[in-house]
Amino acid sequence: MLFHDREDAGRRLAEAVRHLKGERPVVLGLPRGGVPVAFEVARALDAPLDVIVVRKLGVPHQPELGFGAIGEGGVRVLSEDIVRHAGVDADQMAAVEQREGLELRRRAVRYREGRDRVRVEGRTAVVVDDGIATGATAAAACRVARAQGAARVILAVPTAPADTAERMRAVADEVVCLSAPHLFGSVGEWYRDFSQTSDEEVIALLSRAAAAHPHVTGVGVEVAEELEVVVDAGAVRLAGDLALPEGAEAVVMFAHGSGSSRHSPRNRWVATALRDAGLGTLLFDLLTPDEEGDRRNVFDIDTLADRLLGATRWLRERESLPIGYFGASTGAAAALRAAAGDAAVGAVVSRGGRPDLAAPRLGDVEAPTLLIVGGDDSLVIDLNRAAQAELHCENRLEIVPRATHLFEEPGALDQVADLARDWFIRHLTSAGDRPGPVHIVTP
Repeated sequence: MLFHDREDAGRRLAEAVRHLKGERPVVLGLPRGGVPVAFEVARALDAPLDVIVVRKLGVPHQPELGFGAIGEGGVRVLSEDIVRHAGVDADQMAAVEQREGLELRRRAVRYREGRDRVRVEGRTAVVVDDGIATGATAAAACRVARAQGAARVILAVPTAPADTAERMRAVADEVVCLSAPHLFGSVGEWYRDFSQTSDEEVIALLSRAAAAHPHVTGVGVEVAEELEVVVDAGAVRLAGDLALPEGAEAVVMFAHGSGSSRHSPRNRWVATALRDAGLGTLLFDLLTPDEEGDRRNVFDIDTLADRLLGATRWLRERESLPIGYFGASTGAAAALRAAAGDAAVGAVVSRGGRPDLAAPRLGDVEAPTLLIVGGDDSLVIDLNRAAQAELHCENRLEIVPRATHLFEEPGALDQVADLARDWFIRHLTSAGDRPGPVHIVTP
């Protein structure tokens, strides 16, 4: 398939994604070349258009190798494997992120001319480029959109190599690609006119789209504002993001694991679903930046639990609402250990967690506990079953079919979010049923 120019590619791509119109999506164009294509898609879907500005974080001695990416709203996506294998230390990471962050903000301000970023929380985000070759930037954009709270992420491109298009299914819920040849040289060879898109053209198209949708900040959804807070956890002060929807009846505190931070895209995905259901959320870092560099701290469950308990006391002094814990990986063990020491915690949810690391305090947990594990994560399933046998509180084990440890498969995180939302509503709010007898579910 050969396209005349980006406008032609956009019109053809728009026909392929018309089924999304009923979802009231937000279209996000990758600047610069992706914006003319995205403009046609947004016009056909009668959807708001914005840019999604991402910057690759390159390994200092090998800049073409990305160890992560950053996006607006403080989103940071890291590849822990590349960080570890390339030997990138905390100071190097901070220097690269600071440099790329300045460029990201400069471009975002220039393209939007003072307009606010269109919020994607709880919406379908359609990420559009004029084509992809390796897919690195498109993959980063999809991860950033998800981390910003998009309920679904669709990647739509006119052309891409067949193997790259298939690989993108790991980061997007749906991939729409009009032409995916096995023999692929460059994106430009599939266009008759592939002249460079200027910043001025991007600015003009965004301005035209903004005029057609003048009230799209928040895209019609009541979004609870996230406030940057400093959490006093006793011995340390930790950075956090607190969001309280109007009328919230409870707050869920997130305990991150395996060295991830409050910017974890998976936990932010779940947090958005909880806020959409009217629950407050507090995402905060259990470790300081200096501590994150030592992997031993990730498995220091006692320290992580003490931090969580300190943060719980801080939150109770600020808000008189029921509190639940959502823990992931080693953070789940910290959540259960903390719940064992605080009988007032109303509910606990573990995602892909290591509850076994909370032994021997599991029998002291009184909060109703939901354990969620991926169906293809066999080792962790066994560890969760063993831990479940030690729990005396109301508990349930839910296994998400065909999901791996990080729940990266399309729809897997949606199931996690739905299960967590229902558990917290049931046990923390007036809309839920009161706790009943122990209920154990096995596949």
